[in-house]
Amino acid sequence: METVLIVGATGNIGVSTAIAALRTKRNVLAVVRSEASAEKLFKHVGTRDGITTVQADVTSDQGVQGVVDQVKAGKLPAFQHVYSCVGGDYVNTPLTKISTEYLRQQMNRSFETNFFAYRATLPYLLEQNNPNSTWTLCTGAQGDMGNFAMPAMTQGALFSMAAAAAVETKGTNVRFNEVYLAFRVEVDEDAAQHDYASRASDFAAVYEGLLARPDIQGARVNVFSEADFKELKVVQKGLNLGGEDSSKVSYQRS
Repeated sequence: METVLIVGATGNIGVSTAIAALRTKRNVLAVVRSEASAEKLFKHVGTRDGITTVQADVTSDQGVQGVVDQVKAGKLPAFQHVYSCVGGDYVNTPLTKISTEYLRQQMNRSFETNFFAYRATLPYLLEQNNPNSTWTLCTGAQGDMGNFAMPAMTQGALFSMAAAAAVETKGTNVRFNEVYLAFRVEVDEDAAQHDYASRASDFAAVYEGLLARPDIQGARVNVFSEADFKELKVVQKGLNLGGEDSSKVSYQRS
């Protein structure tokens, strides 16, 4: 049975990803901060079955690498898929009021965490050479909307990372894709109290659909409304302005 490694597992999107993995008969390897975070995940997903948790500091450049090292040592289950969805604060602070310390903190929490996850896990997936492997990054529309300056900047960085990852994984065994979310998703219990949020269990259909579509690779999956949960809107990444493939390099296995 395949396993999905989730980085950012206890957030709203992480819970949704775990639900999707279990629905598709896959196991989950969830990176959590603490035992309390693990319990939170079990509660929102509704089960412990099929979920292995491991504690790590994903804000550290060695956090996810340590998880991969444990997998290689046989201390944790092997994984074939990665879903990264670590985020930071969602507050409206004007650009001129953002301190250098806060800027660096949020870039670490919202961008570097996802980059560290990619850097640590992609070589492992390439080494395993499983033809079904996927790597999925969740981003947010604030990067284009700009209503909230700090999250807008972190998402902009993730957009560029996704473009580069789509190019460098082309022709490998790993299907890299970006899920671009344009509205609020919350765990079901919270979404029931807010008419502006969609349920994590409903949003799970996007990842289920992505896992079932081997033809989707190097793409952005746009999720603008709940109607997009079942009918995936796919746009290729890594294209130049003329619409031609800009990939000039391939990922080299070390």
